[in-house]
Amino acid sequence: MPSDPPLGEPLDRLLAGVRLAAFDADGVLTDGRFLLLSDGRDGMRFCTRDGLGLKLLQSEGVAVAVISARRSGALARRAELLGLRHLRQGAEDKGVALREIAEAEGVPQRSTLFMGDDLPDLVAFASAGVRVAPADAVEEVRARADLVTIRPAGRGAVREVAERILRAAGRYEAALARFTGGR
Repeated sequence: MPSDPPLGEPLDRLLAGVRLAAFDADGVLTDGRFLLLSDGRDGMRFCTRDGLGLKLLQSEGVAVAVISARRSGALARRAELLGLRHLRQGAEDKGVALREIAEAEGVPQRSTLFMGDDLPDLVAFASAGVRVAPADAVEEVRARADLVTIRPAGRGAVREVAERILRAAGRYEAALARFTGGR
């Protein structure tokens, strides 16, 4: 069961104020699985719809970050392809990483969102104004989230959050207009 939003504020009001959206990688941007080859290289499978969601957020002025405890060449490449300015890999404390990125962006804690799926993400939840979990996150994370998505990780959960932020802020139609020619 999701927790109440901070200070009893309605969730859409909190989402409308998000200026920095940060995401865990394994189990949020992916379905939690990764490919490990015998030569040590790794591979990850990403959802293109989630990627477009991150691009939509950026196009509407929301800073986007990925914070991961693990290091991955595949993740670095994905972040590069998406034009992400903030990628923190090997983050032992995701809460510290989130606070550092927020400070660099000049974003107050209440205007930050973090999406995580497993126990190591709870420290970032403590530093975020809005806490989000994908549908298939572990129970302890879902119980502490302000929002639990309908979609699972790596299968549109990030896109769902991106659209929810933009709709709450009244900017979804502007983002959509880029694809519809304003129709």
